[in-house]
Formats: sequence, C-alpha cells, structure tokens
Amino acid sequence: MHIPDGFLDGRTMAATAVLSAGGLSLAVRQLRRQLPRRRVPLMGLAAAFVFAAQMLNFPIAGGTSGHLLGSVLIAVLLGPAAAVLVLAAVLIVQCLVFADGGLLALGANIFNMGIVGGVGGYAIYRCVQRLAGGQRGVIMGAAFAAWCSAAIAAVLVAGELAISGTAQWAIVFPAMVNVHLLIGLGEAAITVLVIVAIQRTRPDLIDPSAPASGALSHRQIMGYGLLITLGMALFVSPFACHWPDGLERVAGAIGFAHRAAGSPAPMADYKVPWIKSAPLGTSLAGAAGTALVFILAFVVARVVTPGTTTDPR
Repeated sequence: MHIPDGFLDGRTMAATAVLSAGGLSLAVRQLRRQLPRRRVPLMGLAAAFVFAAQMLNFPIAGGTSGHLLGSVLIAVLLGPAAAVLVLAAVLIVQCLVFADGGLLALGANIFNMGIVGGVGGYAIYRCVQRLAGGQRGVIMGAAFAAWCSAAIAAVLVAGELAISGTAQWAIVFPAMVNVHLLIGLGEAAITVLVIVAIQRTRPDLIDPSAPASGALSHRQIMGYGLLITLGMALFVSPFACHWPDGLERVAGAIGFAHRAAGSPAPMADYKVPWIKSAPLGTSLAGAAGTALVFILAFVVARVVTPGTTTDPR
C-alpha cells in the first residue's frame, strides 16, 4: 500500500505531510513520557521485524499479493506512540534506500499506515479487549483491529487518490477496499500468531500487570528476535510472492499505474546493483534494510526516552 510519487497531487501530499509531522511530534512527546527505558531495544527489534515481514508478500485471490502493515501489532506490544514511530522509521528507510513509496508521498504513507493504522487500530483493539476481557480479549481485539487497519488504510488511500483526481471515488473505493479486506485477513493472522507466541513466553510484554514468566530474558528476546528477523530477510524474502500488491493491482486495473514516478535509491526494488543473482541480491538488501531500520528506530527511541519509567498501557 506504499503510494509512489505521481499518484497524489501537491495539495494532498502537503496536507498529509503536515498531518504526519503533527502526529510524529505528538508521538515523540508521548513516548518521552511513557516508554520504559528497558523497552527501548524492543523498538529497534519491532521496526526490524516489521521491515522484514513487509518483504514477505503473501498471495491472495486474483493474482494479487499483500503484506503485513504491522501497526496494530506494534501498538499492542509497545503502545500507539511507539507504533507511529516504528512505522515511520520503516517507511523512511523503505523510501530512501529501496524506492518503496515516494519521497513526496512519504507523509501520506506515514499518515495512512503509521498514524491512523497505529492510533486508530489501537483504539479498536482496546474497545474489543475491554469488552471480551482476559487473554481472549487480547487475541480478539488484536485480530479485529489488524483487519480493520488494512481496510481503513485502503479507504484513506482511495480518498487521497480521488481528491487528487487520479481515479474516481466510485471506482477506486470498492476496488481498494475489496482487495484489502482479503489482505486484512492475512494481517490479522500474522498479528495473532506473533501475539500468541509472546503471550506464551513473556506475557508481561503485553500485559504489564502479568508476572514475568522468566522463560526468556530481555537479552534473550532481543537475540532470538533479531536472529529470526534476519533469517526472514535473508532466507525467506527471495521466495516471497512476486504478484503486485493491492494498490499496484488496482492502479493497473483502473489505468493510472503509468503515473508512478520512480526515484533514485541505492537498492531500488530491494536489489543490490552489483550482484547479478536476484535471490542473493534480495537477501542482502533485506538484511541491510533490517539492520538500518533497527538502528534508526533504536536511536530515535534512545534519544526521546531519557529516563521514563511508566508504561503506555
């Protein structure tokens, strides 16, 4: 769902850039007050995992693929402010290093996937979680919120395309929403699988009132988490589905795909220019991106959390 340059007009890009700047500023202030210092490394791990997972497109109906957004997953684990900054870090690296999403459209992508996905998705999660209660509420809330996050982001993209005059609302709205309702099922499934795994090993990372199980220390979580994440980027990403994602499929079907403007990037399309083997190039690009995103998110979290001790949930 990464919008490239050329799909949106100047006013829409400027408006979403302002909204994203405001949202990021609020997220930084919230994180400074609430993120416990011991969770700072988890910000880097979360960003690295989302980056690697977004490389693993999965097939859905009609020759279309989807990938994890990850905003609800991060919001459940670290809070909505952390989700906003994690997604922003991922999207910035994807844009500047891999030409995945346009530079001028970066504000729109952060707004759609990070701010609305993270904050709006977390609000939905909390409503369901409180109604259902207990661990069942966590699972039900996360699944429903993750599914909703994909649908809501699709609605936002459709609206931005319509406002920009790129496509008619009556055509682009059902096209975007229908395909992302299916992608949302994959989003929900991945989100639930990760949350269940964390509940069984360190439930206190989701519910601060729960006693730490002691199964894995923070150091072990970081070590195993980075190992799994790098393994996804190195060994799984070359075998991801190469079908166009939801937005690419809609753009081709409606007829505005030609408006996409490419931008120079050192590893455009997740390829290393001097490596002839496509699978190897994708693996190395994925590993490099995973490391860059981890460092960026970790440094940002380290800078904005000088000594906080409370928890966002």
